[in-house]
Amino acid sequence: MKKLLSCAFNMDTGCVELRYSDGSMYSIDTTAVENEVARNMYERSELDYLIYNDPVAYADLVLNGDPEAYLKAVTEYRPLD
Repeated sequence: MKKLLSCAFNMDTGCVELRYSDGSMYSIDTTAVENEVARNMYERSELDYLIYNDPVAYADLVLNGDPEAYLKAVTEYRPLD
């Protein structure tokens, strides 16, 4: 079983990088994820928060979860009247 050694956001590539004990590395293109699942600035802001403050949770959400359902649950968008 692989063990996660590190998970961090790489500002040079714009990717969250995960390194495992068997030498493998996964790289998640954060721009592509935002373009695919975030529909407004509030959802993008939530993804950005996770990227910078909890990249492990971000990676888990993208790889194992449902980002669209998560964003609907945690963001509330109400257009100005």
